[in-house]
Amino acid sequence: MLLGKYINKYYARYWYFFLIGIIALVSLDYVQLFEPEFLGRIVDELSGEGEPDRNLIISLCGKLLIVAGVMFAGRMAWRYTLFNASSRIEAGLRREMFLKAERLSQGYYHTTKTGSIMSWFTTDLETIEEYTGFGTVQMVDAFFLGILVIVKMFRLDWALAAFSMIPMILIIVWGGLVEKFMALKWEQRQEEYDRLYDFTQENFTGIRVIKAFVKETSEIHAFAKVAKKNRDVNVSFVRVSVLFDTVIELIIAVILSLLLGFGGWFVWAKTTGAPVSVFGHTIELSAGELITFIGYFDLLIWPMIALGSLVTMLSRARTSLKRVTAFLDAREDVKDPENAVVLDEVRGEIEFKNCSFSYPGSDAKVLDGISLKIEAGETVGVVGRIGSGKTTLATLLTRLYNLEPGMLFIDGHDIMDCSVASVRKSVALVPQDSFLFSSTVGENISFASGEASKEEIEEAAAFADVADNIAGFRDGYDTVTGERGVTLSGGQKQRVAIARAYLKQSPVMILDDSVSAVDLATEETILDNIREKRAGRTTVVIASRVSTVAHLSRIIVLADGKLEAFDTHENLMKISPTYQKMVYLQELEKEVKGGAR
Repeated sequence: MLLGKYINKYYARYWYFFLIGIIALVSLDYVQLFEPEFLGRIVDELSGEGEPDRNLIISLCGKLLIVAGVMFAGRMAWRYTLFNASSRIEAGLRREMFLKAERLSQGYYHTTKTGSIMSWFTTDLETIEEYTGFGTVQMVDAFFLGILVIVKMFRLDWALAAFSMIPMILIIVWGGLVEKFMALKWEQRQEEYDRLYDFTQENFTGIRVIKAFVKETSEIHAFAKVAKKNRDVNVSFVRVSVLFDTVIELIIAVILSLLLGFGGWFVWAKTTGAPVSVFGHTIELSAGELITFIGYFDLLIWPMIALGSLVTMLSRARTSLKRVTAFLDAREDVKDPENAVVLDEVRGEIEFKNCSFSYPGSDAKVLDGISLKIEAGETVGVVGRIGSGKTTLATLLTRLYNLEPGMLFIDGHDIMDCSVASVRKSVALVPQDSFLFSSTVGENISFASGEASKEEIEEAAAFADVADNIAGFRDGYDTVTGERGVTLSGGQKQRVAIARAYLKQSPVMILDDSVSAVDLATEETILDNIREKRAGRTTVVIASRVSTVAHLSRIIVLADGKLEAFDTHENLMKISPTYQKMVYLQELEKEVKGGAR
């Protein structure tokens, strides 16, 4: 049986399904034993001397029909209950894994590839589902049907029965020898699936880049290499599996052939009046009894095959459960502390105190000793060269990573002492990549508030200066954006993301370089709307262009992860070399473009 801390509770939860299914299986196994007996009696009746008893034959045929009906009902019962239970176990584990995936921090996904996670959610869960369902059937049949048949065979003739046990003993020995090897092969197979998933997902995500650089052929060749390795590992696993099954079937076939050959001889010997004696035991079998014995052995073939199949299935399921368990055991870095402070009625005051930060797995400081205070209701800008830590500053405010205590405060509360949900509820983020879901424009805007009215959605669109664009779409707010917003331009995606954040109406709003793809007129409109409609609420605007933040109340200047200055535009022009250089370069760029016209 497949046991583990994450699966045991499902056996307890769905015990009634397993109980009914196992009772149906055992009952079916018992009823099946009458079939060879009835067939043997019919053969003896037809092959005996004198006129066959028609009434007896009709009665036995009727009983065979009853056995067939009971077998049909029993199979329906166990299929419904056991497969139902296994599907529910798979669904329960998938739900646990999905919730776990939501709770894991960004640091986990920095070190774990998407393809591996996809493999855990698909092939590994399917393997577990297969074993808890069909594996249970094989286990019960291998045990109960095997024992019942063996008892019947020994009652009929113990010498032939003992001879028939040879394949079962060999199967047990053979299974024990190859079980660990099969588990190793299955683990290698799953790891290659992970790599295949990784490669495929990455290529589909970057398909536009591949086409733009005319790299289709080279990527096809690269995929062929990954697929070939995956194929080779699968073929290797299948070879071992087929060899395992072939040896089992060969053993069974040899024993069955010997039983038929020697059994016919024993029947013939009895009819001639000279029964065969083996080790002092006289074997006397009629034709009907031989049919009955062969029928029992035929019933025993399935438990023997099930026993062999159970070995490979169990090794696969254990490996898959091990991988799923490792995922569910992954440490959740970002979580609520004990007695977490729930932020309520947030004013929006933000303070960094000697804040330093390095991403998980790296010793390089992205932020180094940042100390500043943003007053509640203030609109500030953040500028700096690429890699200066601007996005990281915004990311920390959304509590996606852990900080040392005493480094970041919201309304005087240490962010590490606050509940994660209340922190994120207080902050509306427009990320740098402007991710949109594959749904309608209206649903994307109302994502943070699923029950938003049409008027509220339209107001948010107007705030982001995207309402006119949406009105020009054929289906308006019902226009489907496509995967990751592929049907929208870069500027439209940015503005829909801004509208989505605005509709959240959070005390703190962060725009992470979110107007880089719009023209200057649209940018100015959005900034005017921020000043007007978010007056009294804290807004942080991260930008690459100085012109975007020049008119904000104060501006943060970052240089190599350190705070160079935090002041007004006028004062920064006097005290900040980085800011001065950015202004100079952008003014020079304007002059060059102007001359080019």
